[in-house]
Amino acid sequence: MFKSVMKKIFGSYAERYIKTMQPMVSAVAALEPKMQELTFDQIAEAAEMLKEKLKNGATEDDIMNQVFALVREAGRRTLNMRHFDVQLMGGYALHKGKISEMKTGEGKTLVATLAMSLNAMGGKGAHLVTVNDYLARRDAQWMSPIYLALGLSVGIINHERSFLVEWDDKEAFTTKLIEVTRPEAYAADITYGTNNEFGFDYLRDNMKPPHEPTAQRELNFAIVDEVDSILIDEARTPLIISGPTERSTEKYYNVDVVVRQLRAETHYKVDEKNRTAQMNDEGINFVERELGIENLYDIKHVDILHNVNNALKAHAIFKRDVDYVVKDGQVIIVDEFTGRLQPGRRYSDGIHQALEAKEGVQIESENQTLASITYQNFFRMYKKLSGMTGTALTEANEFLSIYNLGVAVIPTNMKMVRKDFTDVIFRTAKEKYIAIVDEIEEMNKTGRPVLVGTSSIEKSELISDLLNRRKIKHEVLNAKNHEREAEIVKDAGLQGAVTIATNMAGRGTDIKLGDGVRELGGLHIIGTDRHESRRIDNQLRGRAGRQGDPGSSRFFVSLEDDLMRIFGSEKISSIMQKLGMKEGESIEHPIITRSIEGAQKKVEAFHFEIRKHLLDYDNVMNQQRNVVYSLRRDIISGGAAEEIIAETIDNVLDAMLEAHVNAADKPDYEEFQKEIFEVFDIEFTFAEDRRQLHNEMERLKGLVKAKLEQKKQDFGGFFSDVARFLYTSILDSKWKENLLQMDHLRDSVGLRGYGQKDPLNEYKREAYNLFVAMMNKINSEVIRVLFHVEMNQKSDIEAAEQNQERVQTKEEQRDIFAEKPQQSEEKRTPIKREYPKVGRNDLCPCGSGKKYKKCHGANEPDANED
Repeated sequence: MFKSVMKKIFGSYAERYIKTMQPMVSAVAALEPKMQELTFDQIAEAAEMLKEKLKNGATEDDIMNQVFALVREAGRRTLNMRHFDVQLMGGYALHKGKISEMKTGEGKTLVATLAMSLNAMGGKGAHLVTVNDYLARRDAQWMSPIYLALGLSVGIINHERSFLVEWDDKEAFTTKLIEVTRPEAYAADITYGTNNEFGFDYLRDNMKPPHEPTAQRELNFAIVDEVDSILIDEARTPLIISGPTERSTEKYYNVDVVVRQLRAETHYKVDEKNRTAQMNDEGINFVERELGIENLYDIKHVDILHNVNNALKAHAIFKRDVDYVVKDGQVIIVDEFTGRLQPGRRYSDGIHQALEAKEGVQIESENQTLASITYQNFFRMYKKLSGMTGTALTEANEFLSIYNLGVAVIPTNMKMVRKDFTDVIFRTAKEKYIAIVDEIEEMNKTGRPVLVGTSSIEKSELISDLLNRRKIKHEVLNAKNHEREAEIVKDAGLQGAVTIATNMAGRGTDIKLGDGVRELGGLHIIGTDRHESRRIDNQLRGRAGRQGDPGSSRFFVSLEDDLMRIFGSEKISSIMQKLGMKEGESIEHPIITRSIEGAQKKVEAFHFEIRKHLLDYDNVMNQQRNVVYSLRRDIISGGAAEEIIAETIDNVLDAMLEAHVNAADKPDYEEFQKEIFEVFDIEFTFAEDRRQLHNEMERLKGLVKAKLEQKKQDFGGFFSDVARFLYTSILDSKWKENLLQMDHLRDSVGLRGYGQKDPLNEYKREAYNLFVAMMNKINSEVIRVLFHVEMNQKSDIEAAEQNQERVQTKEEQRDIFAEKPQQSEEKRTPIKREYPKVGRNDLCPCGSGKKYKKCHGANEPDANED
């Protein structure tokens, strides 16, 4: 009551926010006549003057109106697209770090040019994040004349290739793509790419050896297109870079043979709401009998139990042509929210192998995590983040609580006239599908185009079959024929067109009405069921009614739909029973529609809790990741290498003192002395008077410092390179081990809830202990190797002389560890290595994961010796 009264007096938040933007809109309009007088070259000159202002201390806010006016004029000149006032508002909201909610067809692609240009002026880079390579390439090249007119460079990051956009014909405002390296594309003022590639490049950069340049610059500003899809729908799936393990794949087939004999209710129970399947006692006994083990839950059978649970999920929860498809002998994931195939993407933790066993295709080896990050934690690293979508308001709370992103609802340029009818509800799915086909046939007879939205490939093919029986011509757009997406969507608004599509239908594309369609009532949208998220339903509705076009939408629902069965209100079912409805009859009432939306709100809240729960756990990992990656960057940057080694030595000595003296029940100086020798290669004996411990530690530090100085002299100018190489190699190795331990820890802490302990707190506590232990191991290992490595001068000289001819003729295969001999008139000086001596059976320091003799040492004598 109070809220409604306040809204009437002061207006809604959206209305008040729009009022704050009016001065900017007026200021840009006032500059427009002046901008129109500029020549094309003068537009670039004006942009340069604004860049200089930024260098001299001005802020982006200070030059915003002038930049927006320049961008509007550049758009009018080069693309014949002048930004509407509401588009200026959208650009303002993006610049202020908010999400611009703009309806379909309102020109979000053009809106982005305003905030991108403004935030790229300072030379720190601006990223536009899209959902696929096609849109990244299309939008970058489409909008690039505006950026190029302002003197801003444009890069594109695609899966396997990177480009710069340059003028092809400046007079005609046409552009061309030039293939470049990844770092060159990121060095551009403005870079377009996908969420996957930006995230994976961040992980790859933090895995590169010291001599390789990183691709990305500091993460400055980003606009996330379809922000709800990327930051909400994709948030449950972390980005993972993994490497193969040597585990056998035979076990998956063996377990699958047993699990496929289990029967629902008899051996296990399915919880559709939580997407889990749990074996009962009869099921457990059956599995133990078939696998020949006494106790499936014995600690020694933990791997078998894990595989059994995965196989059960594969058979009971995951559905073919809904969750995945089998194509060319591979199990390929279908994105739940877009309906698109995700080639190259795999379910983690053995689930994908279980699906491969279920479908009888070749099982790929299980992988071990080498690096990972969630989208939440990646995008929160940008100094300023914003987003665009047509459907964000329903998730406004999540955007604010996790990303600190407010939602600004931008008004449409023309009034929305689409009619959204109330839902039609049937008792059974069969009745519902008959009614859907009847409505399609009725619309088709009048010539109105129809877009039918389905939640899965399976349902789209079912409706296609029903239409074929009635000889109604139509197109099907789903993950199986996504190659024709652009062509199918382009024609979906033509007179008489019938298009059946999964949720992939047209994210990022507009359905334009054909000749005479406006007069017939525009595009009609049919939803075959309600999605768990209101946003997905709103996106489907948003395909019609663009830019003031007429249109309509209606959703058909049955009590057998997943949403209604699992989350639906019992009130609806009881109403239908009281009415004594006959087969084929339906009810249509606003109360019913509100009840369904209430069920959707419950599901959205449920999924929000899941994502928040995942983020709580990943925040623990993120703290560790930030420390490790920050340390790694400091080491690789070069200047701080010696300081880091000095600090590492202090840490090692402090850890030794703590372990053998301070934290020990009884001080053990013998073990202390033994470890000093093992790590520092220094024989040290503590004085018998233990009161002299402080002075003795100072004496020890002096000896260590002296030996360190000697090592610096031995390595000459290469000491920093050696230290950097050692530190990054050992850091990467231990970090990989830690990731594996963290995976196992995450799996195990869940059971502690049964012991009245909070699993998250247990995870935090043990993760901290693991991290401290890892850092101690890294420090100790780095110093031990650094203080023990020796220069084998004679053999190095001889090896260099013997291989000199080979090195000159095959420079690209040169051993990175060998230096050419240096001669003087008096005597030969020792060869100084850039890297330490490596044993033939040690891992190659290049980071390939191979033994040295199989990698960079392959051309040395006895390379094939075990």
